[in-house]
Amino acid sequence: MNNTFKIILASQSPRRQELLRSLNYTFDTIHLDMDETYSSQLKENQITEYLAEQKSKYYGEVEDKTVVITADTIVWMNNHALEKPKNFEQAKQMLSELSGNSHKVYTSVGFKTKNDFQVFTDYTEVHFMKMSDNEIEYYIENFKPFDKSGSYGIQDWIGIAKIDKISGSFFTIMGLPTHIVYDYLENIKF
Repeated sequence: MNNTFKIILASQSPRRQELLRSLNYTFDTIHLDMDETYSSQLKENQITEYLAEQKSKYYGEVEDKTVVITADTIVWMNNHALEKPKNFEQAKQMLSELSGNSHKVYTSVGFKTKNDFQVFTDYTEVHFMKMSDNEIEYYIENFKPFDKSGSYGIQDWIGIAKIDKISGSFFTIMGLPTHIVYDYLENIKF
C-alpha cells in the first residue's frame, strides 16, 4: 500500500483523513471552498454523486501520476436529505426525526486523474433506537455535531449508545467507503 503516485484528498474532514491514513496511503489534503448547493430535483445518491463531481471540477486540472479524491455524504430519510445542522434547534429536530427510525447514509467518492473521472457510491442503512429529549440534548451539548450530516457521528457516544443495527459499511457512514477507495487505488493505471 505504498503509493507510487500522488494522492490528494480534497476534504478537511478529520474522519476521512483518518480513514485514508488507516489504509496506509500517503496523501496531501486541500480544502475546497465551494458552494455545495444542488437542485431539489436530485434524490438520494444523485445528490452525493453530483457534489463529488462538482468538487472534482472545482479542483481543476490534475497533474500526471496524481489522483484527486473528492467525497460527499448525506443522510436520507422520509424522501429528503438531512443536512448539517445550523444550530442546536435544527440538530435536535433532526435527531428527534431519526429517533426510533431507520435511514440511509449515502457516500459518493470521486477519483480524478489527468484524463479520467470516476464516481462510486455506497450506502448503509442505519437504525436508531428511541432517544429521549434528555439524551438528544446531552449529545448535542457534549459532542456538537454541527459539522455532520444528520447531526450525528456514528463513532461518537450516540452511535455507541443508540444505534442498534446497521446494514452495510460502517466506514461509509463515517464518510469514506474504504473498501471502494482501496480497490480503486490498488488497481489504478496511469
